Amino acid sequence: MTASDALLTLPPVARPGDPLPAVDTPALLLDLDAFERNVRQMQAAADSAGVALRPHAKAHKCVTIAQAQMAAGAVGICCQKVSEAMPFVQAGIPDILISNEVVGAAKAGQLARLAGRTRLSVCVDHELQVEQLAQACEAAGSRLDVLVEINIGQDRCGVADADAVLRLIDALCQYPDTLRFKGLQAYQGALQHVRGVEARREAVQRATDRAAAVLQSLQAQGVVCETVTGGGTGSAAFDLGLGLYTELQPGSYVFMDADYGRNDVADEGLRFEHALLLASTVMSEGVGDRAVLDAGLKSLSAESGMPWVWEAGGRSPRWDYVSANDEHGLLQCRAPGSAKPALGTQVLLVPGHCDPTLNLHDQLVVHRQGRVEALWAIEARGLSR
Repeated sequence: MTASDALLTLPPVARPGDPLPAVDTPALLLDLDAFERNVRQMQAAADSAGVALRPHAKAHKCVTIAQAQMAAGAVGICCQKVSEAMPFVQAGIPDILISNEVVGAAKAGQLARLAGRTRLSVCVDHELQVEQLAQACEAAGSRLDVLVEINIGQDRCGVADADAVLRLIDALCQYPDTLRFKGLQAYQGALQHVRGVEARREAVQRATDRAAAVLQSLQAQGVVCETVTGGGTGSAAFDLGLGLYTELQPGSYVFMDADYGRNDVADEGLRFEHALLLASTVMSEGVGDRAVLDAGLKSLSAESGMPWVWEAGGRSPRWDYVSANDEHGLLQCRAPGSAKPALGTQVLLVPGHCDPTLNLHDQLVVHRQGRVEALWAIEARGLSR
């Protein structure tokens, strides 16, 4: 490498052994101790309930994290898009569910080709999807497991009732060499963020009742659903005890974020830690009781609310992050006239929503007890096709 090349090469955000204050910003930090406890706790809860765990990789998009989840006992992972699954297939993850519908020859063809490398399953809610998947698998010489998605209250994807499921099963049965009916997907994302414990418990029960009614109707007609998959971080404590799911799909539990932090949590044994923080720096003294950070919308997601300022292991009692611009974030003192952080101070933030925030970064700075241990690539960043 020439001196000119070196000048134009971006240095690493951190190196193993660096103290956290030396990390260049903005940068995503992952506390290994908290992360490992979160992984162990969710896996232990699933194991105790006799439910398989299939964590959702859309939350982290990171092969190393998926491998840690598999090592802890997960049966596989979920991905939301075909392209998102590609780095995990390449890394040898043995069982991946595309927990979404796939439409179009290009996507169906890519999925079918990937199915020659690992065990893949996918969701459908229309006969056209079935036809396209079958054609793609025939061309690729592969086979896919297929789950029919049912609508259990979000009114997004999914069919309405058992009769619609049966029509899709009939469509799948036309292609026995390429497609296999595996079961049902029953996911309701909105209830993951119902704040009150009892309100969330009731919402989970209503969604479960809708799914159970479909399942019972299918069973009465002799249909065997090997798998019923769904659930998430916010509902897991209830899902595990309701007897509906054979596997759960939580994702955010490995990190937690400010949005999940706003949920009330009862003493049900699932309390996850904030393992993911965004390191930022005060880049300008700002005006009045405000300071300006170097982390804005291109470093963190704000559609689920502003990030929390984090200090001394909890939400800061002194400062609030109040506004995000493209490359600037405004920090305001909670008590007018109180001291604001000095120019150059590193400020830690809990992202409002971890999933889209990860999609803005190339790597995680992994640390333990204040020292950087490694940089983990976020391989599936930007893979949304």
